[in-house]
Amino acid sequence: MADTFKLFVDGVEVDVPKSYTLLQACEAAGAEIPRFCYHERLSIAGNCRMCLVDWVGAPKPIASCAQTVGDMRPNPDGTPPRVETKSPRAIKARNGVMEFLLINHPLDCPICDQGGECDLQDQAMGYGRAGSRYSENKRAVDDKYMGPLVKTVMTRCIQCTRCVRFISEVAGVEEIGLANRGEDAEITTYLEKSLTSELSGNVIDLCPVGALTSKPYAFNARPWELRKTESIDVMDAMGAAIRVDARGPAVMRILPRVNEEINEEWISDKTRFVWDGLARQRLDKPYVRENGALRAVSWGEALAAAADMLKAPAGQIGAIAGDLADAESMMATMDLLGSLGVVSLDCRQDGTRLGLDADGTRLPRESWLFNSTIMGIDEADAILLIGADPRKEAAVLNARIRKAWLRGSVPIGVIGERADLTFEYDYLGAGPDSLNLLKPGNAMFESLQNAKRPMIIVGQGALAREDGLSILSAASGLAASVGAFKPAEGWNGFNVLHTAAARVGGLDLGFLPGKGGRDVAGIMAGAASGEIKTVLLLGADEIDVSKLGSAKVIYIGSHGDAGAHRADVILPAAAYTEKSGTYVNTEGRVQRTARATPPKGEAREDWAILRALSAVLGKSLPYDTLAQLRAKLLENHPTFRGTDFAPHTNAESHAPPYGSVGSVQATPFRSPVGVFHLTNPIARASRTMAECAELAAGAVAVAAE
Repeated sequence: MADTFKLFVDGVEVDVPKSYTLLQACEAAGAEIPRFCYHERLSIAGNCRMCLVDWVGAPKPIASCAQTVGDMRPNPDGTPPRVETKSPRAIKARNGVMEFLLINHPLDCPICDQGGECDLQDQAMGYGRAGSRYSENKRAVDDKYMGPLVKTVMTRCIQCTRCVRFISEVAGVEEIGLANRGEDAEITTYLEKSLTSELSGNVIDLCPVGALTSKPYAFNARPWELRKTESIDVMDAMGAAIRVDARGPAVMRILPRVNEEINEEWISDKTRFVWDGLARQRLDKPYVRENGALRAVSWGEALAAAADMLKAPAGQIGAIAGDLADAESMMATMDLLGSLGVVSLDCRQDGTRLGLDADGTRLPRESWLFNSTIMGIDEADAILLIGADPRKEAAVLNARIRKAWLRGSVPIGVIGERADLTFEYDYLGAGPDSLNLLKPGNAMFESLQNAKRPMIIVGQGALAREDGLSILSAASGLAASVGAFKPAEGWNGFNVLHTAAARVGGLDLGFLPGKGGRDVAGIMAGAASGEIKTVLLLGADEIDVSKLGSAKVIYIGSHGDAGAHRADVILPAAAYTEKSGTYVNTEGRVQRTARATPPKGEAREDWAILRALSAVLGKSLPYDTLAQLRAKLLENHPTFRGTDFAPHTNAESHAPPYGSVGSVQATPFRSPVGVFHLTNPIARASRTMAECAELAAGAVAVAAE
């Protein structure tokens, strides 16, 4: 084929695309090529030279990462070029490169946190010498300050520039660079300031040596001591693939897993460093409030007190699910309260207008999903953001939008707050009135209409307000008018970006007010007026608990946050790393966390607490195990049957617009995420996140001046 190229690698014939590097071609043939500077998601630097291979006939070994196979010439006799990766010349060249790398590298392996996971260690075993021929003084470099997350020992640095390229290309902030030349070259931040990117922790994974390591994790454990559990992240609604590393009862670190459809191989700093919050401010035993003070009690006493509160008339009981609630706990809550006749339930803690139309009828699932899928951003050729700040609400998704923008042909428009999103965009206005400008003749409208894959992303800043349904209708109507719904091509360009991991699962379950029931605002108002006597908070901490009046509050959650401070009965629950729970990400992808550590103290899984509470009430739920609960979940809600795939648009999908037309307010859109690092109880319990939030607030104050 014309677009492929044939060559021989170690005698193996291989056909690869002409755009492949020689390194990729060698790996396609099964050869193993060492490298330090090369990374498949970053631009090519070609400066470590560890990937040298022997191109038969060439005067010297060549760097395989910087050689495109399409630029290679055939042999003089017309046969395909031959490449040797294990020839004496290639091995000798790599040995020489390794010797130079180790000339100044300190013998820090016994005290280096990279030990056991170090690329330099691994390659030195294969290509290093037994001794050194260098007798001069070793080069030393001062350590740099990069903030509370990244620890630096820059004498170990081999100037691969992976961190420089990641921060510039993926994160989109020019905060790390290579200063000076030759022997004086050093990696540093600008004026040694703290990194401000929400993705800065990924440089730790990229660093092939111990120059950049995790500051909170420093000297805590060795990798071979840790249990490794594959799970998913719940710090935002993306559902990034993660690995939880634990030792004993404690989580020691959280790392990303590769998932091309969601997070590629990146995670946000909140996802990576929130783990210390899992051990602080924990609820590890039941409590009951007596005479204004909480008293530790047995489970039996706490459940009896909670049951007494739930014996009020059904119309005087309300329940609110928080942002970290899993589907099993929400379903158990629905089943329990449903048996009591309670219809005032709501999972929309922030007041977003999704799930139900103005008349209480259920909206189609497409009206609250990221229908194009996160991977679909790579295909989009025009993007409009409405009331969304993806850099704070979904940092990894923001990097994916930036990657699309870097292609150079994707116009991006923004309606909402002005913010540094790390890519250029056309600012169209601050509020819903700007939607009226998007009509024939408008440049952004024309871009969307002429695009093959137009994408409209609506954030909670546009939907979590009183006129949210009207904005939903207007935004989805815009998607319909520009031809964003193309079921024959499997494309629906209308997308909702959620900020809460529990939100889509709650909407799919129908954790919403029933006929005559109250939503979050109604429950709060009823509690303040005395009409609601009992409120069950399922990890709900983002509401204003001071407005609950004299209502009795039952709190089921893992941390001593706002809900627990207001509670009359506290039933301690497991955190997301301590249970197997089902979540649905913003795309509608069903995912499951995995238990990495046991729950703290006397804490139990949420669904098990509700099952025990139902027995005390004499309304025993029809399942005794998690497997039985999930079987009922799948039976009642078929959308939960497929795990780890995003629903795709087809002929049966509901077309926009969604909702009903109504009047809108002139109030500008505001992102619901005020402080990126402190969006949930686990993050607020984290010392690391508190330090990051303080530095971020200082940076904002300086910028404002």
